[in-house]
Amino acid sequence: MSKTVEVTGVIDESRFGPYQLLVVALCAMCLVMDGFDVQAMGYVAPVVIREWGIARETLAPVFGAGLFGMLVGSLTFSTLADKIGRRPVLIGATLFFSVCMLATGFAQSIEQLVAWRFVAGLGLGCIMPNAMALAGEYSPRRVRVTLMMIVSCGFTVGGVVGGLITAALIPAFGWRAVFFVGGAIPLVMGVLMWIALPESIQFLLFRNGRDATARVRRNLARVAPTLPLAADTTFTTTETRARGVPFVELFKEGRARVTLLLWVVNFANLLDMYFLSNWLPTVIRDAGYSTQTAVLAGTALWGGGVIGTLLLGRVIDLAGFTRVLATTFVIAIVATAAIGNPAVMVSVVAMFVAIFLTGFSIIGGQPALNALAATYYPTSLRSTGIGWSLGVGRIGSVVGPVLGGALMHLQWSSASLFMAAAVPACVSLAGIVAIHYAQGRASHEAQGGGRAAAQVE
Repeated sequence: MSKTVEVTGVIDESRFGPYQLLVVALCAMCLVMDGFDVQAMGYVAPVVIREWGIARETLAPVFGAGLFGMLVGSLTFSTLADKIGRRPVLIGATLFFSVCMLATGFAQSIEQLVAWRFVAGLGLGCIMPNAMALAGEYSPRRVRVTLMMIVSCGFTVGGVVGGLITAALIPAFGWRAVFFVGGAIPLVMGVLMWIALPESIQFLLFRNGRDATARVRRNLARVAPTLPLAADTTFTTTETRARGVPFVELFKEGRARVTLLLWVVNFANLLDMYFLSNWLPTVIRDAGYSTQTAVLAGTALWGGGVIGTLLLGRVIDLAGFTRVLATTFVIAIVATAAIGNPAVMVSVVAMFVAIFLTGFSIIGGQPALNALAATYYPTSLRSTGIGWSLGVGRIGSVVGPVLGGALMHLQWSSASLFMAAAVPACVSLAGIVAIHYAQGRASHEAQGGGRAAAQVE
């Protein structure tokens, strides 16, 4: 008589072993590339402006093009991954992104920069939803949020690494070298992922077929080496496969309210994050500081994001998503508004503290929002749910840099710019509070069926 093994339960109760560490590490490295790319243009912007003799607001379309490409990629390819798998989409996007980064280094005009940043964004847009989904699907339940936050930390680490690499490369080799190095890294990563990155076990189970069953058995044996798996073992999962259009399924079974609120919060927070990450070095440079100080200010923003991501993950495991995020966005409001205060800007130390706390709360809070979406949606909708949450948020990431350029064109002061940047944090706070109350109501309605609403408090 054949034995039946429920794979989700096995993964949930497994210890976090070397195989899962490999998956988490590869997913985290994917997000390092994402963070590096996002911040790269912001870091090189002051140099490009001087070298090409252009007005600073001229680069606004360049920032917006890359982020618009990420928006399109996030909405399109995250849904594709729920159909064909996380692994092929992640590998293909990484190799595609590598080529685009290398090409960006050869750009000779604003138009070429706009084109290559948009195309590169298409590949980047689907990396975060799929990396987060795959890491979560290989993580034991007791540490799942913490591990997804660590994976997300790769994004903020990429921003910090980008600042350090840029500070070293530009004086010696010029701004183009930043993109050449940034293109070589994902090329190597794509090869490593082709060799070592597995497909989601739950996704393979949904596919059925002899080859899929063999891969389920092989991957599950690596997750739980002590689990006996006979040749005639039957694999099942408590999760159900969505049969309809993935996007439409996001609004069924009581998910509509939280889905819409996740979109609002992601929009507001990503608007803020990209407004700051793209224009902060330029604003600091215009305030009279050196280019190196301006780059280090951007690095401090992302450094705060790294610390925030690492600390918030553990605190969320203890206190829940919405309570922690509400507190985080209160800090964001105060710290962001403080950066441009004249009393703060005259002191490098005070300015860097305000920038660090802003990064801690806004950049550090974004991985928590991604993890919230990843735990809310079931396997069959996870990539689509994260992708659309981020995709709608990417609209904010496009608006942010363009809005920043428009405000600078209107000659807004530094104080006014950072006061404006505090407004989206207020929207994020209101959205998280609304999710908290919406979840309290939905928890009374969610009954089995793989619905994950109870996990977001």
